[in-house]
Amino acid sequence: MTGLEGTCLCADAGWTLTGDPGSITACNCTLCRRYGALWAYDYEGGRIVLKGATRTFTRVGKADPALEIHFCPTCGCLLAWRGLRLEEDGRRRMAVNIRLADPDSVVDLPVDHFEGLESFEDLPPDGRVVRDMWF
Repeated sequence: MTGLEGTCLCADAGWTLTGDPGSITACNCTLCRRYGALWAYDYEGGRIVLKGATRTFTRVGKADPALEIHFCPTCGCLLAWRGLRLEEDGRRRMAVNIRLADPDSVVDLPVDHFEGLESFEDLPPDGRVVRDMWF
């Protein structure tokens, strides 16, 4: 796979992710379960590029702001998040909502489940792919 593109409903904003997106994450944290997002990850200044204007909401963590959530200011679609804390290697994590991609380009990507509500742990793989998460 050479990459993915996603656009909001009105097509004013979107993202690209070059290269293989790897497995997609479904999380049950308070943010992800409300938005119903499925995430593909990389780093700021890396393989993810946001396109168009966005508005942001800063999600506050236990001690300080943890994530900057990007939305289309016109139609409100959730595009991506950007970590506000630096990783040990000095980079910032980013993720794009692959539900904004063309379904045919992502239906066969494997899904990893993350318990982000209580334990903050990866769950054992269960063989599901994005196609299984659409409904």
